[in-house]
Amino acid sequence: GEVVYDYFILSPSCTSCRKARAWLNEHDVKFQEHNIITSPLSREELMSILAFTENGTEDIISTRSKVFQKLDVDVDELSVSNLIDLISKIQIIARPIILDNKRMQIGFNEDEIRAFLPRDYRKQELRQAP
Repeated sequence: GEVVYDYFILSPSCTSCRKARAWLNEHDVKFQEHNIITSPLSREELMSILAFTENGTEDIISTRSKVFQKLDVDVDELSVSNLIDLISKIQIIARPIILDNKRMQIGFNEDEIRAFLPRDYRKQELRQAP
């Protein structure tokens, strides 16, 4: 079985999304692209992403975004259900989100994204290291 990584991307114009996509392609990592502009995440998808987070919703909300700051909401006071409504209606989700069945990464971080490389690839890379 081939592993397919889900790759959630908010908008094609997002720089870190483009970097992540280029990185995945360059390393032959198979992924499925999900453009959240054309197909917003469902509640179920949001719930499954939340299940992976360490700190829950605050991990996946882009608190620095202007949209979020205009909302003037206290995330801690909202119920999970209300938060999910909020995230699904308004594009305040951090991106890209790269997921496989074991781990999740939010944002593009070149060191952390290496965890998504197939084991064989990592072994081969170690052999080539000087």
